[in-house]
Amino acid sequence: MHALSDPTRLEMVRRLAEDTAPRPCGTFGFDLAKSTMTHHFRILREAGVIEQHREGTSKLTSLRRVDLDERFPGLLDAILSASQVPA
Repeated sequence: MHALSDPTRLEMVRRLAEDTAPRPCGTFGFDLAKSTMTHHFRILREAGVIEQHREGTSKLTSLRRVDLDERFPGLLDAILSASQVPA
């Protein structure tokens, strides 16, 4: 839960949840230093929320959706829907 308590990390997970394919680290579009992004990726990876792998010169990031849903059914959907700002 701590990994998703930060608004930036929560938005990263939201964007990954919308994608069907792994996403290159540099495509998240946050105006943050590379070291800050690396920190956020590390927190999410160590918490088991994301996985990363290298493909050529890119590091691809994906949400561990199946694993999370198996271990904590409905939790990720609840967190993502509760944190959305109403229009």
